Amino acid sequence: MTVDRKRALIGVNAGILLANTGSYIWFPVLVASLGGVDSGFWAGVVMAMTYVGRLLATFFYEGVALRIGIRGAVFLGTALEAVALGLMGFGTGVLVYAVLAFFIGFGSGTSFPGLKNVLASYPDDERPKAFSTFQMAGQVGVFGGAMLGAVLADVELRTLFSVVFAIFLAFCLAASSFIPRDGFQPPAPVEPGGGAAARKPLFSTAVFKGIDIRGATRYFLLSAVFWFLSIGFIVGIPLHMERYVPQWAPSSPFWITGLSILVLQYPVFKFLIGRFSPAVVMAIGLTGMTVAFTALGAGRGAAWVVVGALTVVLGEILFVPSFDMWIARKVPERQLAKAMGAMHFFRSAGNMAGSVLAGVLFDLSRSAGVPGANWYVDAVVAAGCAVVCLVGRAEGTEAAAAQEAEAGTSDAVGAASA
Repeated sequence: MTVDRKRALIGVNAGILLANTGSYIWFPVLVASLGGVDSGFWAGVVMAMTYVGRLLATFFYEGVALRIGIRGAVFLGTALEAVALGLMGFGTGVLVYAVLAFFIGFGSGTSFPGLKNVLASYPDDERPKAFSTFQMAGQVGVFGGAMLGAVLADVELRTLFSVVFAIFLAFCLAASSFIPRDGFQPPAPVEPGGGAAARKPLFSTAVFKGIDIRGATRYFLLSAVFWFLSIGFIVGIPLHMERYVPQWAPSSPFWITGLSILVLQYPVFKFLIGRFSPAVVMAIGLTGMTVAFTALGAGRGAAWVVVGALTVVLGEILFVPSFDMWIARKVPERQLAKAMGAMHFFRSAGNMAGSVLAGVLFDLSRSAGVPGANWYVDAVVAAGCAVVCLVGRAEGTEAAAAQEAEAGTSDAVGAASA
């Protein structure tokens, strides 16, 4: 890995570490607070608004990145996120929180694809390390944010969000100072009469269409369901803690998940991805999530929370980097920006639906007198996704072989022409 790519990787990883630290300070505290004062539904609505913002940002990312570069998009998105988070401390009421959450999400939806875009532009042999360290840095942030969130759980929201505002300013400086303007992909060709930015509209609803890969739609939809499940845990567990384990801080399960992923991410993923196809590795991760949700539904004491937190991490450890590698290998370099936007669109869609439904299912399980029913629903969905991965693994292998053969033929033709 060259010095420039090492430097950029440090900046990207520092950025995601700080972003997750800030996020895991404020949202467990706010979700638990809203769940206790209002309801799980309203807590879910506020969190869902962040994903509405992220979803809308999907349609702007490619146009913004072409105009001001990937680095500029990361800086702009992070600055917007920081300002909205700072204002959170001065707001009151679900409506104000929901509006500010929208802008938090829009900023994140502009910066996060930029960070992924940089990593996807690395050479193929360097991507596993880049994506794996990115996940690990994110989990260091989750663990640190959860710990700080527990310390700050009883302070005024103004103080809490002031700390988060400072962290996101540091994210601005760290990420944008180290990454190159356009990542490491070739710049878009400039034709006479106008550049790429002039030809590409700022707002485009076609950002997730036309990606030249076999089976893309199936995997993007699978990704959306995974993020539906992931946010279901993230929103549901603070509500669960507030109701059933009030003696622990709302962010305490994230101490376990963050530390577990930090320790297990690289060795477990490296071991499995070297022996199985990405589809099988994703299925193993989803099986771990099935076990976690079943455990949380079976009992509501602290011991069951520990079991759930220890096993749900397999989804983050295995599904996320496997999916990232699959996309990076299959998408042509000229379409990486569009692919990152598409990934973020489906992620945001899954998170948006999962945020609201996590709160709704929590409320329904309580009103129906069946505690834990919300987790059983998630367990069934996770098990179904694992089956989809296993059923499609042979097809995925055949498609990969066909694409490699096609690439080899194209290279031979190109060499002959030269």
